[in-house]
Amino acid sequence: MRHWKQVVALLAAMALGGCGSTSLLPAKAADDAAIASSVKAAIGSSPELKTAEIDVASREGIVQLSGYVSSAESVATAASLARTVKGVKSVKNDLRLK
Repeated sequence: MRHWKQVVALLAAMALGGCGSTSLLPAKAADDAAIASSVKAAIGSSPELKTAEIDVASREGIVQLSGYVSSAESVATAASLARTVKGVKSVKNDLRLK
């Protein structure tokens, strides 16, 4: 009987201790990976940005663009394209001119 109470206490502690909340982390990471991939595809489909050196990162739907482009218009175009992707909440545009 004594061991049974310990097992029940351990299971209760695991359930209440946040074990369930960690299962959401991989889903959010997968969502962010999908968002980043979609933003990269959108940028890559633009003729003026196809050869640009743009890195894309996403965290909780906030997309960060970094790297180098050849014109101010390209900076604006990349941000505009990123904003059209489903799941993007905002865009932090850290692109620089070459």
